Amino acid sequence: MSKFSILVLNGPNLNLLGKREPSIYGHLTLEDINNMLEQEAERLNITLSCLQSNHEGVLVDSIHNALNRHQGILINAGAYTHTSVAIRDALSGVAIPVVEVHLSNIYRREDFRHHSYIAPIAIGQISGFGAESYRLGLQALVNQLLIDNRG
Repeated sequence: MSKFSILVLNGPNLNLLGKREPSIYGHLTLEDINNMLEQEAERLNITLSCLQSNHEGVLVDSIHNALNRHQGILINAGAYTHTSVAIRDALSGVAIPVVEVHLSNIYRREDFRHHSYIAPIAIGQISGFGAESYRLGLQALVNQLLIDNRG
């Protein structure tokens, strides 16, 4: 079996992790999280491609470009989770298994954060565990890909 390739997408303001509201988002930087994911990817024998953008179109283009290149997508769309039909439609359009992750528990925050355009088309959502949400999401995604590829 060949290695799975996973696209990790991070949306707006996640480049500010470690500085932005650490009481909500923690003290780790996005680079710290990406390094943790790379270590986990090595353990899982998969490859990762990580991208962060504050621009919706860049994220949509990256999702389109994932077709025939990546077997799964791990996404923290940030604020676009609650606003972007375009990202939702791109994910649905490429039909690549996706897991949505969030550092904070979006359901314990402001009401506008309770709705996700991505959750209905994702195989799962993990939120509220800080940086560990990413690791758990990656593990769940790879596990599902293994199950899907057994048959």
